[in-house]
Amino acid sequence: MKWNNKTIFVTGGTGFFGQRFIQILLKEKKPKKIIIFSRDEIKQYEMQKQFKHPKLRFFLGDIRDEGRLLRALQGVDYVIHAAALKIVPLGEYNPFEVIKTNILGSQNLINAAIDRKVEKVLAISTDKAVHPINLYGATKLCTEKMFIAANNYSPNGTRMSAIRYGNVMGSRGSVVPLFKEAREKGVVTITDPRMTRFWMMVDDISRFVIRVIETMKGGEIFVPKLPSIKITDLAKAICPDCKIKVIGNRSGEKIHETLVAEEEGAYTYESKDAFTILPRVVLYQSKRKMKGRLLGNKFTGYRSDTNRDWLTAADLKQIFKQKFLSNQ
Repeated sequence: MKWNNKTIFVTGGTGFFGQRFIQILLKEKKPKKIIIFSRDEIKQYEMQKQFKHPKLRFFLGDIRDEGRLLRALQGVDYVIHAAALKIVPLGEYNPFEVIKTNILGSQNLINAAIDRKVEKVLAISTDKAVHPINLYGATKLCTEKMFIAANNYSPNGTRMSAIRYGNVMGSRGSVVPLFKEAREKGVVTITDPRMTRFWMMVDDISRFVIRVIETMKGGEIFVPKLPSIKITDLAKAICPDCKIKVIGNRSGEKIHETLVAEEEGAYTYESKDAFTILPRVVLYQSKRKMKGRLLGNKFTGYRSDTNRDWLTAADLKQIFKQKFLSNQ
């Protein structure tokens, strides 16, 4: 697939994932133009100074505003939808604000993309969308359902899919900045010592997103295979000399996360490095020739606590030494 004649549109493009994804896309795929769409003028201004690239366009706007999206999507080929309100405790306290952005804003993007005859749209989801217990996860579950269903009523052939992944190392709002601060205080707080999470590097997920855009047919949910970590190992890697203090679970927080539910096994294919969840619509399933193994009804779920691939405290310490701690 050729990218050099394509215009890419990234919602939430000034975020942690968006910035690195755009750097990799510019370097490795060289698209015709990339439009960064976000509501934060300061982040856009800082990103514009940092990147200084002739193929970048910065478009102030909010996905809650469908009219602004319609204007911004003129001439766009591919959309990466990364804009979201995602901090779990804030979402529990401000539920309708999260709904207005993550659900209603996503519906605005779907409508605008169809009306502007965008070729492909990929929504970024999360492991928290599987068996959700917090509002953020519930809104992402809704987002997945909306984007998959949108393939049924797109008269211009706009194809929409989703990608579901776990925690990105060092992203804003993650525990990594908190643990780094704790090193100065001598005490690191964790909510539950049993906690496990899926973990990945932002470069890996950026390249996975690029690959998904190149291969998606519409209606799939793509899940990369990831290593798991124990939260206690993460604390030991970043704060090896700190005392660990257990404070109990926050509102809406799980002990373990799931990327593919056991109920999804009957229509999920496993390949070497990913799972592909097909839409449960016969129209789409009948057209697919899938590579890999169908998981089937005996599948028990892809969970962070029963995962076969783990990063140890020593692995994490080495990663953080290379990526985050070298200048400190």
